[in-house]
Amino acid sequence: MNRRLEKACGADVHKRFIEATILTSDGTNKHRRFNTDIESLIEFREWLIDDDCPVIAIESTGIYWIPIHTVLEGIIEVQVANAYNIKHIPGRKTDIRDSEWLAELCINGMIEPSRIFPKEDRELRDLTRAREALVNSRTKVKNRMHVVLDTANIKLSSAFTDIFGKSGIELVNGLISGKPIEAIIGDTDNNRIKKRSEEIKQAVKGTLGSTQAFVIKECTEIIQTIDSRIKNIDAEIRSRMKAKEEDLKIARSVPGIGFVAGSTVLAEIGNIKDFKTPDKLASWTGIVSSVYQSADKLNTGKITKRGSKHLRWILVEIAKASVKVKRRTKLKTFFQKIKTRQGFKKAIVALARKILCILHHLLINREPYKENDETPIKSLKLPKDRVPYTMSPDEMIKILSDAGYLVSKLVMG
Repeated sequence: MNRRLEKACGADVHKRFIEATILTSDGTNKHRRFNTDIESLIEFREWLIDDDCPVIAIESTGIYWIPIHTVLEGIIEVQVANAYNIKHIPGRKTDIRDSEWLAELCINGMIEPSRIFPKEDRELRDLTRAREALVNSRTKVKNRMHVVLDTANIKLSSAFTDIFGKSGIELVNGLISGKPIEAIIGDTDNNRIKKRSEEIKQAVKGTLGSTQAFVIKECTEIIQTIDSRIKNIDAEIRSRMKAKEEDLKIARSVPGIGFVAGSTVLAEIGNIKDFKTPDKLASWTGIVSSVYQSADKLNTGKITKRGSKHLRWILVEIAKASVKVKRRTKLKTFFQKIKTRQGFKKAIVALARKILCILHHLLINREPYKENDETPIKSLKLPKDRVPYTMSPDEMIKILSDAGYLVSKLVMG
């Protein structure tokens, strides 16, 4: 910001073409249109080099800026501007005028460039996002299976928490083959199914039609295919994460963070040193409250959601996992405290932000997460020369009754 240049280029990028304007400090400009195929992009690069243009500014809308950045990376400085921050002044709207406006902002040092990850980090992020997309696709297929089973009056989800586990899949395959539920239970060697035989019989009151059986069979095969693809991606992510093995170890020390969550968070954040404070990282992630101020009145609203939606999503999942940890942790206590005042959703988002800030501290200082085992207990300290007051049973009952408890006296005979 505030770095004034002698010459700069502004490019209005579309799917099939680019409107580019080279602007100099004396007000002269040159304009050309280029297509977005690789030959045209190379021609665009040569045009900039021949004119000794050191900087180009483009908007970060969609994915259309990525091929341009790839062609120019390491040769010409590329400033990828957030479209929200460079809104055009009111007036006539044309592609050429947009490119001139970008060049004008760039030449006057009024663009704050977006963070562009190094190639290795971009590739790792592409892998974690591909994995997320596969998991979402698998979830849709599983939901479709639930719908078909419910339509056939087969409520396996009431007998098993996850019908896609070993026991659930065995039952589903048996139903697809047309076997009655009694025969499936009788032929199985699965002890879990045998122990829940009566519960399963109550859950399976219907039978699958031929079309329903066909749809479920196709869904199970799709799920198996997606599972194998996810395993392949996981193997590739593990290979790429060897370069960040220490960072991953630090991240996994936080309750609720496993390999998948840790690698996703690290891939989405990139270089943690780009953020001087935890608050800057939280702001970049879009997990901070929006602020509205008028005169002396300050109001806060919903979170801004201006950063990576993938990072916000995984942080919320981590927060949910951390509150399910069986042992008592400070994170769990923090969540419960906010939940009682503002509800589950706000408490989870607040915990997600807290975890992100903790991660920033841990990664910057290169230390694992540790819980303080010595939890301070607030107790009443009486003077040594004073005898503690002992309440009578009637006084104890009155206190409990006033607090809303129903107390009944037990008469010993």
